[in-house]
Amino acid sequence: MFKKIKKLTYTRPFRIIINGLWKDNPIFCMVLGICSSLAITNRVENAIAMGLGVTFVTVATSVIISAMRNFIPSRVRMITYMVVISTFVICVDQFLKAFFPTISEAMGPYVGLIITNCIVMGRAEGFAMKNPVVYSFLDALSCGIGYTYTLLIISIIREILAFGTILRYRVMPQTWTNWVALAMAPGAFVLLALYLWIMRTLAKVEPEK
Repeated sequence: MFKKIKKLTYTRPFRIIINGLWKDNPIFCMVLGICSSLAITNRVENAIAMGLGVTFVTVATSVIISAMRNFIPSRVRMITYMVVISTFVICVDQFLKAFFPTISEAMGPYVGLIITNCIVMGRAEGFAMKNPVVYSFLDALSCGIGYTYTLLIISIIREILAFGTILRYRVMPQTWTNWVALAMAPGAFVLLALYLWIMRTLAKVEPEK
């Protein structure tokens, strides 16, 4: 009996982390957060800022909601989510404006639109309201990291091909011809579609019917 309990204790956190990073990845499995993955991944620095911002908001929201889950009436839970999420989004927005004004200006309204990101709301409703704080923290962190590395992969490809740079440092020869299409939303859409196809094939994710 003791061995069985010990096994369950150690396997569930690991399973939660794997799900967030791979099996339930927010973008290529749950297909959430697509707008930001199209809009701000033309530069790696924007992808890093958005990924860290969404991860922070998701983790903080999940921890707060999980800690308060027994005190939140069911009929006002959505309003509670929005109040908590918007508080942390404002923190991220003000932090970027204060310390990274160039990135904040480049990202424009998309920082504030984190409040509408389905990943944050989905983890609060689908996991944090039903699980203790530690598990909610691991779930939110792994989903945030899964979201971030997807943005990084897409932004690295887009910035190299569209501008010949990474973090604005030139990595392609001067003779390189920029792929202007990848700097725009249509090119990002095509690249994202290819990424989803490859990753869902590797993860063996069946499309929803």
